[in-house]
Amino acid sequence: MSARIAARIARRELRGGIRGFRVFLACLALGVAAIAAVGSVRTSVEQGLARDAAIILGGDAEIQLTYRFATEAERAWMESVSTQVSETVDFRSMAVVPEADDRSLTQIRGVDGAYPIYGEAVLDPAMPLETAFDGADGLPGAVMDPVLIARLGLEPGDRFRLGTGDFILMAALTREPDTSGGGFTLGPRTLVRLSDLDSTGLIQPGTLYETEYRLALPPGSNLDALRAQAGEALEGAGHRWSDTRNAAQGTAVFIDRLASFLVLVGLAGLAVGGVGVAAAVRAYLDRKTSVIATLKTLGAETRTIFLVYAFQIAALTALGLVIGLVLGAALPLVFQPLISAQLPVPAVFGIHPEPLLEAALYGILAAALFTLWPLARTEQVRAATLYRDGAQGGAGWPRWPYVAATAVLLLLLVGSASALSGLPSLTMWSAAGIFGAFLVLLGVASLTRRAARAAGRSRAVRGRSSLRMALGAAGGPGSEAGSVVLSLGLGLTVLAAVGQIDSNLRGAIARDLPEVAPSYFVVDIQTDQLQDFLDAAENDPEVSRVETAPMLRGVITEINGRPSEEVAGDHWVVRGDRGITYSATPPTGDEVTAGEWWPEDYSGTPQVSFAAEEAAEIGLQLGDTITLNVLGRDVTAEVTSFREVDFSNAGMGFVLSMNPDALRGAPHSHIATIYAARDAEARLLREIGGTWPNITMISVRNAIARAAEILAGIAAATTYGALATLLTGFIVLIGAAAAGERARTYEAAILKTLGATRGMVLANFAWRSAVFGLAAGLVAIATGGLAGWAVTRFVMETDFVFEPVSAVLIVVGGVVITLLAGLAFAWRPLAARPARVLRARE
Repeated sequence: MSARIAARIARRELRGGIRGFRVFLACLALGVAAIAAVGSVRTSVEQGLARDAAIILGGDAEIQLTYRFATEAERAWMESVSTQVSETVDFRSMAVVPEADDRSLTQIRGVDGAYPIYGEAVLDPAMPLETAFDGADGLPGAVMDPVLIARLGLEPGDRFRLGTGDFILMAALTREPDTSGGGFTLGPRTLVRLSDLDSTGLIQPGTLYETEYRLALPPGSNLDALRAQAGEALEGAGHRWSDTRNAAQGTAVFIDRLASFLVLVGLAGLAVGGVGVAAAVRAYLDRKTSVIATLKTLGAETRTIFLVYAFQIAALTALGLVIGLVLGAALPLVFQPLISAQLPVPAVFGIHPEPLLEAALYGILAAALFTLWPLARTEQVRAATLYRDGAQGGAGWPRWPYVAATAVLLLLLVGSASALSGLPSLTMWSAAGIFGAFLVLLGVASLTRRAARAAGRSRAVRGRSSLRMALGAAGGPGSEAGSVVLSLGLGLTVLAAVGQIDSNLRGAIARDLPEVAPSYFVVDIQTDQLQDFLDAAENDPEVSRVETAPMLRGVITEINGRPSEEVAGDHWVVRGDRGITYSATPPTGDEVTAGEWWPEDYSGTPQVSFAAEEAAEIGLQLGDTITLNVLGRDVTAEVTSFREVDFSNAGMGFVLSMNPDALRGAPHSHIATIYAARDAEARLLREIGGTWPNITMISVRNAIARAAEILAGIAAATTYGALATLLTGFIVLIGAAAAGERARTYEAAILKTLGATRGMVLANFAWRSAVFGLAAGLVAIATGGLAGWAVTRFVMETDFVFEPVSAVLIVVGGVVITLLAGLAFAWRPLAARPARVLRARE
């Protein structure tokens, strides 16, 4: 009966409209929309990958080999299980325009006649790929990425050189069908016919290249069984298997992690919106105090009154969820062209139920969490409120069942985010950070009130009536400090952290590159070229240092006799092939932290020194054994030492270093780093590349700039999430200002009656808003700077330097935002006539 009566009363009260719940709806809808939109984009990418998996991979399955081509027996097995096989080779080299003495790094792919099995290479001008490879004027043809064409100043019909072979550029490669999941590359693509690479001299023993065999499989093929058969047919070959189930695994994982992180940012925005939701409910119930008191006077039970307003909040929550879900579903569709242009993989945009249900779950839990406490205050309203002005009560804590229910809702929200995001550890830390930030902001709000109250009584503000009145109001019992500092502070904190991290990333690159990083990373130096290369580089007066090391690549297949994936999981060290070197003494700059290095003349069973940090991450101990597949040969070595390897200086760093006797007989090349004056880099590229065409020189400066572009894109996405949080905070501010408009109107009337001018009253309101904005900005600098320091120091592993410009902008932004929100609702109080206001108050 209580529920039926409560529902009837709630329905009648809702007939008055939603005027008091606009902020409630806006905050809830924005948070839900942000989470739904991010989730919809993630699901669109997942479905795009599933739909075009074979095109992205280049086949139904792929087998990759390092340093070698498949043998006749291996090729025969591939042909026996497939309907078509395509063979390609992939490596880096230099594209050279001899007439202009210009050269640039390129990622070369040699393809056979079966390429591509699925999809199509799009060329400009349009022509079949085979026609382009036929070339002209007796030279083989090639196609290039438009970026590389522009960089070298080429046009279709021009000649260029790869290694010792000449090619003619036939067209621009505007779309390569099977590179969406290829990940990070240092050089733009050049595509040539596989057989035409014979004239270049680039494929030699020890050259860093990979071969890829794409298989078109019969319908209904058992991929698990074929993978197991490949392990037997290519046993000891160190191959890597991929199929349509993980066509672009690296890219998919990256996008999924980024989307999950942005969902957490959306939850932070929902938390900020929760402040507005709670404030809106509290303000609405304050206006309903007389109604609640009347119901109690007429004998209504506490449970009935609670349900009256719970039903109203539930109905408005449903409306807010609908608005948010519609926006979250529509935004990706509206901005589909822009989003698709930024994504490296295909996406199937549409209405996806799963992310919408996830966003709805977050919205329901957040709305319940932030409205339960204000609803519980209805119990504290007494019937005496009808006869005693201001006797509504409600200042204390609610009864323990409500406190327990609030804790349960909080756990459900955090637990749901942990389970659905796929990043439980990050979610827990984020939840702890948000909760900690709320506590800090509440403390700052309290300190702001006390400081304003103390400053208002000091001698320094005597004679400054507007400032003194503003400080008194800011420190008074009806102060808006709590809602302003909470709502604005968290959004500004996220922005401050992003600004500090981005600044330190760019600063570390600008600061460290000229002093620490090499100018060039040089690969594919053949053993018979090494001494001449060293003589040329070391005798150059503008080269300060040259370091070299032998270089092989191998796959860690076993650890202590067990498959490496069972021991190390999905750690990057066991994913794919790793660089290996050998040396009689510890590599330059590496420090042995445990164990002992082998003697210089050691010739016993293979030994390996492992990078200490990576060894600890996968649980390696001294005395363990690891099996490496190098060029199809398994080498089992004992871990005899750990080394501290610095990978942050862009120099040579190897996870694995072995004793020379273990690998010296294997065909291999050498790598080098050249440290030179910046003005000499272009000349060195021409001279070394001109002398040894097979040698590839990678500009470290350009590689770091490329990585910085990717990181800048991540920072931009995070910044957009932070701005959404800030927008929610601004709406909360508007709600707080709107809720306090009646009090400010009465205050303005009193001040005018006492002789204050409109300018003095306006200055009073402006000073008050500025104080709150300044407090929010300062706490954002402190907490955002702390978060930036933690990420810079422990994630980026570089020195932290406080960036003052973004900090000043945060403070100014906080002051401006609160001024705009406060002054937007100051005009009507200023225009109100004191007599009318005071008479109405009577």
